[in-house]
Amino acid sequence: MSQTYQVVQAYDRAPIKEVPADDEAALEAKLAAAARLMKDRDGALKPYQRSAILSRAAVLLSERVDAFARLIAQEGGKPLTDARVEAIRAADGLRNAAEEIRNFAGREIPMGLTPASDGRFAFTTKEPIGVVAAISAFNHPLNLIIHQVAPAIAVGCAVIVKPASPTPLSCLELVALLREAGLPEPWCQTFITEDTALAERLATDPRVAFLSFIGSARVGWYLRGKLPPGTRCALEHGGAAPVIIDRSARLDRIIEPIVKGGYYHAGQVCVSVQRIFAHNDIKADFVARLAARVQALRVGDPLLAETEVGPLILPREADRVSGWIDEAVQGSAQLIGGGRHSETTLVPAILVDPAADAKVSQLEIFGPVTCVYGFEDFDAAIDIANSLPFAFQASVFSTDIGPALRAARRLDASAVMVNDHTAFRTDWMPFAGRRQSGYGVGGIRPTMDEMSEEKMLVFRQTE
Repeated sequence: MSQTYQVVQAYDRAPIKEVPADDEAALEAKLAAAARLMKDRDGALKPYQRSAILSRAAVLLSERVDAFARLIAQEGGKPLTDARVEAIRAADGLRNAAEEIRNFAGREIPMGLTPASDGRFAFTTKEPIGVVAAISAFNHPLNLIIHQVAPAIAVGCAVIVKPASPTPLSCLELVALLREAGLPEPWCQTFITEDTALAERLATDPRVAFLSFIGSARVGWYLRGKLPPGTRCALEHGGAAPVIIDRSARLDRIIEPIVKGGYYHAGQVCVSVQRIFAHNDIKADFVARLAARVQALRVGDPLLAETEVGPLILPREADRVSGWIDEAVQGSAQLIGGGRHSETTLVPAILVDPAADAKVSQLEIFGPVTCVYGFEDFDAAIDIANSLPFAFQASVFSTDIGPALRAARRLDASAVMVNDHTAFRTDWMPFAGRRQSGYGVGGIRPTMDEMSEEKMLVFRQTE
């Protein structure tokens, strides 16, 4: 660990801390230690020990919410108010994992249903799948890692977690907190690197039984194709979340949730509101109300309590989003707002009627931009919403139950929010992308299921 790299603040690129970077030898040592743990079944942590550790960690994290929130705001750029919510959610995720251990069990398999199965009794037990490699993303540098690490600990898997290279500090502090809570070091190890080749070696090592990946679709699907035979995985990517606004929607009640869903963390959320389809009867009024609220958003330093929209994670991301906006405007989209606040910070923008083939209409923006399109035919709008090769969460706003139910049935999404924004999530609900948006199911309990395997025991009566 002779090498280091500098972690900087997302907003102004000011140095925060220099962290040690793991090398090839460190990776081998960590993988070997994790593999040894999983082979030593007699030395496994008992369920009551795992529950106690997670519960204690939840208490410790709850006591340090403000410190974690500041760290999240510094390294990731999330406004302090939202960063504090993330830290509170992370503590609840730890509690959730501890509580789920009480209900984490196998099931009875019916026997005696045929003459051949008579005189037998069968049931299943849950076993940890093995070593878990968790590769995480920058946009929720604490809570995403909770969703990867807490389930692994809960089911008894040794886990090696690699945070996004711009945001390692929240991860390092969390793992230190877990050790303070009583978790022996080899059960949760960090792997800190900017080297993508080393990260790939972690993900694809044959000693890894399960890969949990949160990040870009390009990288996630590539890694899945490189996994050794038998390695399981869960991939969480992104999308271009659609919102359908029926003409019956109450505009005075929908602006706030849509703005929250579209501009929370500067749009750097995998289920951010992106493509808004508004019925032509209410489109002009909706755009005017949306513009007034978006232009009132307070943009700036995420460490200031009043800031609502902070920076993008890297200058090149701000450049990319700006380029996509320019392309849409050159293609005849109407631009409301927009512009550059700083090297990494963009002023929130609305694009009205961008071309169907514009990048903002086809790809995940991952920036503080929403697009508004008019429609006459409700079903046609749903068809356009479903036309992209990825699907995650979607929304419909309506005071009429008919259109709401029709959209809920027909939208291609793993979750449809009725009269709420697409980015709504609680940490105990299933969370999954469809098609190119992901593979497997997130959430504390679903991840525990994916990180475990059932073993069936069959007893034959001999007397």
